[in-house]
Amino acid sequence: MTRIPFRLLVLGIIAALTAVVLPASAQAAAPYCGITWGSLAKAGPSAVDPASGQTLVDVRAGRHDCYDRLVLDIRGPALRTWQVRYVPQVLHDPRGDVVPLRGGAFVQIVVGATTYDENGRPTYDPSNDSELAPVAGFTTFRQVALAGSFEGLTTLGLGVRARLPFRVFTLDDIPGSASGTRLVVDVAHRW
Repeated sequence: MTRIPFRLLVLGIIAALTAVVLPASAQAAAPYCGITWGSLAKAGPSAVDPASGQTLVDVRAGRHDCYDRLVLDIRGPALRTWQVRYVPQVLHDPRGDVVPLRGGAFVQIVVGATTYDENGRPTYDPSNDSELAPVAGFTTFRQVALAGSFEGLTTLGLGVRARLPFRVFTLDDIPGSASGTRLVVDVAHRW
């Protein structure tokens, strides 16, 4: 007779612990700021074709409540060629040298646009290839660097605090330009 109440007591304790632990686990798994992006590679619809008249004209960064944002302004027809992914190290195109970046993880951004026009004149000529945008004090970004512009493709390296979720999208029409696209890369502050 004493075994039945003991079993009921054990089952009652298990049920009480489950009621406390399951909601706490569900809260811990809730997405940060509603972000559900992930950290796998992302690419435009034409990820391997080189540029056809697109030129990079500016790179800028901004801070937001839940993520840091990098914007590439590209002049010319709508940008269809881009790829953004985490890599063990960013390599300079075409030399193959490692591009030194601050941070615990590295994002390689490749766009189908050049930093020069059809006559070889620069369309984007930063004073320091290793510091394209000031990101001191950002939550996630640590450094933005140019990693080469060759055969219709431009590569940038983005040093971030850790491998965190990111999203990529394009917006047509850059301010002050007849035509163009903005490539936007948002990296979350945390998972």
